[in-house]
Formats: sequence, C-alpha cells, structure tokens
Amino acid sequence: MLVRLVPLSFVALWSSSFIAAKVGLWHLSPLLFVAVRQAGCALVLTATMLFLRRSWRPLARWQWMHCAVAGALLNAIGLMGPHVGLVTVPAAHIALVQSLTPMLTAALSMRVLREPLRARQWLGLVLGAVGVALVVGQAALQSATRLHGLLLAFVGVAGLVSGTLYFGRFCRAVPLLAGATAQFVSAAAVASLGAALLERPFAEWTPSALAAVAWNTVMVSLGGMALYFAMLKRGSAARATANFYLVPGTAAILGWALLGERLSALALAGLVIASAGCWLVNVGPAAEAASA
Repeated sequence: MLVRLVPLSFVALWSSSFIAAKVGLWHLSPLLFVAVRQAGCALVLTATMLFLRRSWRPLARWQWMHCAVAGALLNAIGLMGPHVGLVTVPAAHIALVQSLTPMLTAALSMRVLREPLRARQWLGLVLGAVGVALVVGQAALQSATRLHGLLLAFVGVAGLVSGTLYFGRFCRAVPLLAGATAQFVSAAAVASLGAALLERPFAEWTPSALAAVAWNTVMVSLGGMALYFAMLKRGSAARATANFYLVPGTAAILGWALLGERLSALALAGLVIASAGCWLVNVGPAAEAASA
C-alpha cells in the first residue's frame, strides 16, 4: 500500500506546485520566486541537520560536489525556465512539457545507468510523448508568446533529466538528509544568481504570495522532492520519472477548479493518452513493483 501511496503523493504535490506558483507569480518575479523557495529549503534542511546532530561526513570526498551539481540541475535549472514560462502559459501546458522528462530519461538511462526497458514500457513512453505533442503543438500555434514560454519549459526538462541521471549515477549512496541539504544550498545559490543577473526582481509580500511560497517550499520542494529522491534510490530513473505523465492531468484539473483555466477537447485527449503511457511504464509483476 505504501509503495503505491508514494508516487501518488508525489504527483499530487508536484501538480499543486504549478497552481501555487501561478498565484505567487502575480506578486513576485519568477526567478526571485524560485530563489526564495530554494533558500527556504536550504535553511530548513541545514537547521534540521544541526538540530539532529547528523554527520556531514557522507558529503566528504567530493560527494558534496556531486550533490551540489544534481541540486543545481534539478531544483534551479529545472524550475527557473518553467517559472518564467508560467507567466504567459497555462499551468497544464507547462506541466505537459515537463512530462517529456520520462522519455528522455529512459532513453539516456539505458546508456548512463544501464537500466533496461521492456517493450511495454517503451510503448508507454511513446504514448506519453504523443499526448504531450498534441497539447503543446496546439498551444504553440496559438501565439508566439506561448511558444516562447513552452521553449523555456523545455529548459526545465533538460535540467530535470540531466539532474535525475546525475543523481542516479553519483548520489544514490548519500543519506537523504545530508544530500538534500547540499542540493538545496547549491540550488539557492544558482537561482539567486539568476535572479540578480537575468531579471529585475520585484516582490509584493501579500498573504497569497506568502502562502504560495510557503506551500512550494515546504510541501513541494521538501516533501515532494523527498518522495522523488526516495523513488530514485529504491527504483529505476525511468520508473520514477514516469510519474510526471500523471502531473499534467492533475494540474489541468486543479487549474480549471482553482484558476478558471479551460481545457480544449484536444488537450483532454492528450492528457488521457499521456496518463495511459504512465500506466504502461509503471505496471508490472508484483516483484518488480515491490522493488520500485
């Protein structure tokens, strides 16, 4: 039961981050939003390490550098582009672009991590890509502004894929708390540098802005990424990232219910196809499911 709750909880939290970010971006510039979010995580985790008197020794012998690289890719590069895109593009469309992460991860993990895929899983990955293409293609044809936002979302995909593979190759043996602390400290530094150099930061600290930052910091970056790293440590990169295929549909429902974002029939078809792809990647024999 717990094995099934972990990916479902991750999907729910990650989907909600798009809605919270959309609200927060009414009051904060996108890169500043990411920087504050990562800095908050870094502070909480560092304080937790000190309070629990956990050893920093697992980060010795350059392990801290590996964790820092993974964190910068996953939590800084992986979020900065999509947050800029969210200013002009609906949350569900950005989530759909990010659901390309499983196919790219699976294709590359065969060489980088030597993780084999079955024919059924490849079919699921292809279906997921088709579902993404249906929605993204329609959105890109609607306006140049949306196309630009979607291209920035692809930058986030590159960060998520490379960070996932790097974590799987170099960071699996590092204890979760120590590794996550190094990752978020690095991500906070990269995002802060990006906010200083690439935009004119502005902030209106309204109650909704504070709530959005708090939710994405505590529930998504700390809670959601802890679940994601746990899935990576216990299973393959392809199976962990396949859960991203369920995020767009969940984000679309939340966007419709909370933000009034509408879905076309083509968008609904794409979401259904992508969700079917996720199911094909994850379904398997009981022994395989238990190992994941």
